[in-house]
Amino acid sequence: MQTAFNPNLPGAGEGVRVFVKTLKHISDHVFSIKIIEPGRIAPTREMLDAIVNGDLEAAFTWSGYAAAKAPVLALFATVPFGPGPEEMTSWILEGDGGRLHRDAYDKLGVAGIPCGMQGPKGGGWFRGDLDTPQDFKGERLRYGHIAAPVIERMGATVVPLPAGDFFYQLQQGHVDGGEMSTPAMDAALGFDKLGLPYYMPGWQQPSAVLDFLMRKDKWEALPKAQRAQIETACRANITWMLSRSAHTQALAMEKLRAAGVTIKQWSPEMLDALRKSTEIVLKERADADPEFGAAWTDQRKFIAQGTDWRTLSRLP
Repeated sequence: MQTAFNPNLPGAGEGVRVFVKTLKHISDHVFSIKIIEPGRIAPTREMLDAIVNGDLEAAFTWSGYAAAKAPVLALFATVPFGPGPEEMTSWILEGDGGRLHRDAYDKLGVAGIPCGMQGPKGGGWFRGDLDTPQDFKGERLRYGHIAAPVIERMGATVVPLPAGDFFYQLQQGHVDGGEMSTPAMDAALGFDKLGLPYYMPGWQQPSAVLDFLMRKDKWEALPKAQRAQIETACRANITWMLSRSAHTQALAMEKLRAAGVTIKQWSPEMLDALRKSTEIVLKERADADPEFGAAWTDQRKFIAQGTDWRTLSRLP
């Protein structure tokens, strides 16, 4: 099983190792998965094709990497101002999200099992202050997926960069800023050494689903009990990541502050402008792709049903 995440890094990387360990345990060693590091057999973005072609038996990845083939999967990967990790999990396990996720992968010839839940990203690292919407104009920024056209509407230029290149390009001033990952991941990658402010919250990705993939015929050839073991290990992995994330990110924020990083919050004016731009971008995608539009409507309706309870049940 090739992974999209370095197994030595916190969060998604740790989740790879925990999933493999859990599956081995609950299957009484029937399943023993060898983890292949990112890029060893296939480029990360091409792992799905490698599975369909038989070059890989399985993959542990991020829903967003398949969004180019099935745009609806972007709704599980990165929805600016969208559901947080708890709401996303609920939509998948209790709402229609699980069916929509399964059907999208099924059309691509693979079985896709939700197998991890990443919490919010940081808002990004920037070489200059971004205090008003006008400050985005002319900025060269690294953002991806739905967030990219959002900041383009704000006047910024999107610079597509692989995650591994972002640190160097930002350090050298070839880009002005952008998103990387969660605080724990950013701290582990040494972004605190850049001497740049770190913005919060991560409006561009409040949550992200991680997936276990197998070719459809290989999956269906497994005994029903073994498929259930994989699904159970994946649900356990989601629970583990949800329970660990908040504390892990809190410790990372302490580390970043101790290293001298200035933590800045987006202004209400900025968040309002980003939210309005996001609504326009999402509506354009929904109008262009009926499958995306139907799933987006379903996701918003499901999350809205819980708004009253969340407001009334949480202490001020």
